[in-house]
Amino acid sequence: MPPLLSLNQVCREFQVRGRQVVAVDTLDLAVEEGEFVTVVGPSGCGKSTLLNLVVGLLPPSAGRIVYRGRAVEGINTAIGYVTQKDNLLPWRTLVENVEIALEIRGAAKNERRRRAGDLIGQVGLSGFEDHYPHELSGGMRQRANIIRTLIYDPELILMDEPFGPLDAQTRIVLQDQLLKLWRASRKTILFITHDLVEAITLADRVVVMTSRPGRVKHIAAVPIPRPRDVYQIHMSSEFREVYNKLWNELRPEVAPA
Repeated sequence: MPPLLSLNQVCREFQVRGRQVVAVDTLDLAVEEGEFVTVVGPSGCGKSTLLNLVVGLLPPSAGRIVYRGRAVEGINTAIGYVTQKDNLLPWRTLVENVEIALEIRGAAKNERRRRAGDLIGQVGLSGFEDHYPHELSGGMRQRANIIRTLIYDPELILMDEPFGPLDAQTRIVLQDQLLKLWRASRKTILFITHDLVEAITLADRVVVMTSRPGRVKHIAAVPIPRPRDVYQIHMSSEFREVYNKLWNELRPEVAPA
């Protein structure tokens, strides 16, 4: 069975101040349906560019991106995109922000309110439905950002360092909640992070990218059983073994000699 998503020899170039810059080069990657794949690499290696190529916001300069057997040639509405900034609409309450995609699609108010309420409860935000974004913490807003994407049931979810701006304790709590949501939905997730611990904690496979131009340097499976205890996982021998192997691949990219 072919993968849900495949990138074949994908390259993307930009013109910057009259100079040609290669952001990603000859990328090869396949993502299976239901898989949780994390991508880690140094700053500026093209991780965000990779997501923009996958969703169709950018066309590749060379190579081919295939989704469900068809070439990606424009924005793919079957894909959800969770950004680092929550981008909640400040004039809408939490529940109104979460249900907005269903509202745009014409779903009845009772149905979209029910589905939004279910997801809000799953991420521990019950009781805050009528609060506005400025009345919520950063972690609360990012939970809303994630379930706002889940509510319209995309087949593939792209996540661009969604926990990056948060403090360490909140990050761990949201990692745990994300894994619970993923186990319940079994959506395919492609997750960008700069944190190797986070990459291993969440993933079935970790993709290590080189410094710019970004290429896939190494892909490693994470043989740690699920469900995972995100609060204790880093203490296990299996975690340390995977971490050491991946750090040996990543270190020359983030701290070149």
